[in-house]
Amino acid sequence: MNNRINKKDSKLALTNIIVAYIAFLIGTFCGLLQVFIRNKALELPSWLDYYQVLTAHGVLLALVFTTYFIFGFLITGMSKTLGEFGPKVRLFSWIGFIVMTVGTLLAVVMILSGEASVLYTFYAPLQASGWFYVALALFVVGTWINGFSLIGHYIVWKKKHKGSLSPLFAFMTIATIVLWVIASLGVAVTVLFQFIPWAFGLVDTINVELSRSLFWYFGHPLVYFWLLPAYMAWYVIVPKIIGGKVFSDSLARLSFILFLLFSIPVGFHHQLQEPGISSFWKFLQTVLTFMVIIPSLMTAFSMFATFETTGRKKGGTGLFGWFFKLPWKDVRFTSIFIAMFFFIPGGAGGIINASFSLNEIIHNTLWVVGHFHITVGTPVAMTFFGLTFWLIPYLTERKLTKVVQKLAFIQIITWSIGMLLMSTAMHILGLLGAPRRTAYTDYANHPATLEWFNGILSNHVTVAIGGSILFLSAMLLIIIVLQSLFTSPKAVTKEDFVEFPIAESDVENTPKILENWWLWIGIALVLIVIAYSIPLGNMLQHHHHTPTGSEGFKTW
Repeated sequence: MNNRINKKDSKLALTNIIVAYIAFLIGTFCGLLQVFIRNKALELPSWLDYYQVLTAHGVLLALVFTTYFIFGFLITGMSKTLGEFGPKVRLFSWIGFIVMTVGTLLAVVMILSGEASVLYTFYAPLQASGWFYVALALFVVGTWINGFSLIGHYIVWKKKHKGSLSPLFAFMTIATIVLWVIASLGVAVTVLFQFIPWAFGLVDTINVELSRSLFWYFGHPLVYFWLLPAYMAWYVIVPKIIGGKVFSDSLARLSFILFLLFSIPVGFHHQLQEPGISSFWKFLQTVLTFMVIIPSLMTAFSMFATFETTGRKKGGTGLFGWFFKLPWKDVRFTSIFIAMFFFIPGGAGGIINASFSLNEIIHNTLWVVGHFHITVGTPVAMTFFGLTFWLIPYLTERKLTKVVQKLAFIQIITWSIGMLLMSTAMHILGLLGAPRRTAYTDYANHPATLEWFNGILSNHVTVAIGGSILFLSAMLLIIIVLQSLFTSPKAVTKEDFVEFPIAESDVENTPKILENWWLWIGIALVLIVIAYSIPLGNMLQHHHHTPTGSEGFKTW
């Protein structure tokens, strides 16, 4: 298989990755500002407000950085595994990129001009400028165009190879895009039919409960849209880097199908504290939430099986001898291994968030913020960093230099330390009752709140220290990205060229039914109908009979 990627495809992928890192740079700077404002160490100028900074941080990192990076990665992998893109696929990918980027720029303008300080969850009845919601709609439509162009590339390949299973990377890409398209229908519906008419004054009120339910129908699988590309790296790329092969092709495919089935009909576990949704539906969706733990455990099992079999092949003996045979000096492996390790406490915290009684304690506290920094901010983000170190040199045909590898190790270690400090302190503050989504409050010096600030190293100070280390680590990452883009020497000999590592995956025993997309999409839709049709129908009906609704509020 040719190790190089088509120049036009690499340009497309690189453009997505560059935009991702511009968003990352601004988003992490906003994060740094936040920790200092919360600590009362910084006052913002009059034209800038904490909630503007918080909204920019959430939108740029959680939506913009992740989505652009994911598309850059998927485009590269699809071009590598299924052959270069045809002119139509490439054209649609560029159109999707442009539509997404117009949406992104419009959203950023709205946030910076103070017209959209509604955070990235944009809960009604907080009301942003109508153009902010138009920006969100454009962004989502752009991702659809991008996604369908990759599906088109896959269909062309399938027609040429009738009856054969697609490569594992391509299969996982399609699962990720299908999940995204079905999930983002929820946010598209609420934005187009509720938020835009309401924000532009075409209607006076908005059905708050319905808008939140549609948001979380999208908001939870959004997490899996971030996670699945990281899992793709774990399943397909890590085994190749350590010199092994995919542990089980059918297990890998099945885990992705289970994510597709069980990550969408579970949004109510974000709404356990909301009245108006009967406890039966909350219970049903909580049960389905716990089903998502299964493919995550399958992934953990599969990864450690790969590590152990490979380590033993290299001569590891005894119970843990294999562990020391893994290539710890290879930053492509170590970065992703640490990312996986962080997912253990992250996943455990998720089980707590989704539990009815435990959610009472941590709902709307800083615990939740700590949780998604240790799930998205580490396993996902750090896997993306680990990919970046070799992906940009692969696309630019530059060397992965010793200097970059050393810097990459420092970057990963500092990111881990910063996140450990910040996230742990946030979890503790959450258990002590410190609220999330607030700039600063001491509840008029209430004794309980003094615990948040007192002590030799108060938790708020720890958050600020962790946040500062994270920012320095982020700057180091930007330096690595710039070097890989512009200053590293061009690869000349065969050894200099960076490879796109894809592990062998034995499809001999993989059942064909795993690639029967219509079947799985059908089951996913049935589960969604079961979990959502009656409660959403009730919300619409109540609204119809007793037209309650909220006018827009601007609190900033």
